[in-house]
Amino acid sequence: MLSLTLKEAVHKLRDGSITAKDLCEKCIERLNKTQQLNAFITETVDISRDSAAKTDRKRQKSKPMRWRKLEGLPIAVKDNFCTTGIRTSCSTAMLQNYIPPYTATVVQRLQDEGAYLIGKTNMDEFAMGSGSVDGIYGPVRNPWNYKFTSAHLENQQTKPIEQVNMRNYHTSTEDWHIAGGSSGGSAAAVASGVCFGALGSDTGGSTRNPAAYCGVVGFKPTYGMLSRHGLIPLVNSMDVPALFSKTVDDASILFNVMAGHDVHDSTTVTDEFNHFTLSDNISIKDLHIGIPKEYHTPGLSKDVHNAWVEAADMFEKAGSKVTQVSLPHTQYSILCYIVLNCCEVASNMARYDGIEFGHRATNEDSTEELYAATRHEGFNDVVRGRILAGNYFLLRQNYEKYFAKAMKIRRLISEDFKKVFASGVDVLLTPTTLTAAPTYKWFTERDNRTASEEQDIFTQPVNMAGVPAITVPSKLSDDGLPIGLQFIGQNFKDKELLTIAKWYEQQVQFKQLDLDYLDNVS
Repeated sequence: MLSLTLKEAVHKLRDGSITAKDLCEKCIERLNKTQQLNAFITETVDISRDSAAKTDRKRQKSKPMRWRKLEGLPIAVKDNFCTTGIRTSCSTAMLQNYIPPYTATVVQRLQDEGAYLIGKTNMDEFAMGSGSVDGIYGPVRNPWNYKFTSAHLENQQTKPIEQVNMRNYHTSTEDWHIAGGSSGGSAAAVASGVCFGALGSDTGGSTRNPAAYCGVVGFKPTYGMLSRHGLIPLVNSMDVPALFSKTVDDASILFNVMAGHDVHDSTTVTDEFNHFTLSDNISIKDLHIGIPKEYHTPGLSKDVHNAWVEAADMFEKAGSKVTQVSLPHTQYSILCYIVLNCCEVASNMARYDGIEFGHRATNEDSTEELYAATRHEGFNDVVRGRILAGNYFLLRQNYEKYFAKAMKIRRLISEDFKKVFASGVDVLLTPTTLTAAPTYKWFTERDNRTASEEQDIFTQPVNMAGVPAITVPSKLSDDGLPIGLQFIGQNFKDKELLTIAKWYEQQVQFKQLDLDYLDNVS
């Protein structure tokens, strides 16, 4: 049952082949048996059971009932989206006990179509990271190649809430592959079969990176297509609600439910959203695929490079035109991002002062000491470091040297994409990550900034330009880990991008991770 795609599960629930209760219990059982992945911060098992029961009762009372698009389906939500009455922690001590009074628009739209929340997923603190190892609830483990043992399969209903020093979490006798970040919990939840779709956020690749590492689809729509209302901000000008799914079709279904203007978010597009369904019969004979030459970069693994070349050959043999293109300024994207990210972080984090909400220190000798103590206790080293850097970049004597120059580079990066697409290129094909998922031990030998610089090299330029991008599982590496490839589309041509990604998915027939054997382990 858990091997079904979202699209298949919807049909089976609708025709009565399975009940919402049975599906819910299967998902909860899988959730309990994959606790060791640490994918969830808050588990909403009671809400799930109540919602599933309501769906089944509606079916019995009303025939035919109005069947909503996601009726009876469990979803997971990254813990930086607000949910009424349910803790939203951002995996930080600053918001460890914060319960929002409202629900994020994209979450509400999923719920309005019948989906229910199975839990809030683990992440890097305030989404600052690319490994999901720098939050207070511990690292997220990648389900691929993970050695589940009977000791790990205890049916825990809840897990203790405690602050963990992430960089000391590893032991010499145990290692695993990271799930990627910062939305690693959502990626692991979908990959392990706990839910049929999940929300993430994407500021520099925070959805596409873990999707590639965990062998699932990760879709970042055009900036402005999905509302940011209720998404706790990192970098307002680049943050995009994004989604995880097993297939491109599933991503399309979720996107169609969530997309459209929101009066609570002035950055959403005001044009009416035209809903669509992806065709099964796709022709790519008139397609023009661009291969950015700047993405042939040091550190690109042989496995990923081979998958990239094979994909380009696949399109060419099917009749597409495949050419090398240039995005000359994207090589400066990471340095530009460091400056802009820190500047916006410094601004966004100013609201956490211990006065209105969030953690409040006990030191109240003076207002200044209260602020200082609250922020020191509430933020980890990564967050504090970015705040300090951002304030430095924004000093009057530094503003032109750093922030203004970074904004100019951002415009040039955006122009690079516009020029390539104006030349007739329909979509860009690139790697998503340099390698398959690294081990936790290897990854944590690097500091957060270095790791992010390495991991975001292919994904971050997309956020600078606001264009849509999707990562699709391609094949397994020699070590048996998934490799994802990224397709980058033109602004507001999300449907076209999804269509091309679906064609590629149809060709490679990537086999999803099968953890059904856990059902027989006590």
